[in-house]
Amino acid sequence: MVLHSKWRGMLLSLFVMAAAFAWQSAIAQGVFHDLSGVVKKVDKSAKTVVVKAADGTEHTIKYTEKTTVEGTKDAGKEAAKGSAETYLAGKEGAKITVHYTEEGAEKTAVAVKDAVD
Repeated sequence: MVLHSKWRGMLLSLFVMAAAFAWQSAIAQGVFHDLSGVVKKVDKSAKTVVVKAADGTEHTIKYTEKTTVEGTKDAGKEAAKGSAETYLAGKEGAKITVHYTEEGAEKTAVAVKDAVD
């Protein structure tokens, strides 16, 4: 009986540690947001894109080599498979959707794609 309660205590401790680890991982990943709007400016040297939302707010979002490009309506297969920089190069004035994370005041694009009207 004593052995049984030791195992139960160890299993409970293991469960609590696993739950705490999962909670910390969820917090570290951040929250994802979606923004659709018109591309106002692409700054290749700063690796940022300015997107003007429907409410008139302009959002500056950083992109990285890890930012993915989702299927595009009017771009060739090369741009669809290429980098965010290649995709964004000709997008000023176009409607796009950006899936991004936000840490503090910095927004970082996870994925970009053509906006659906």
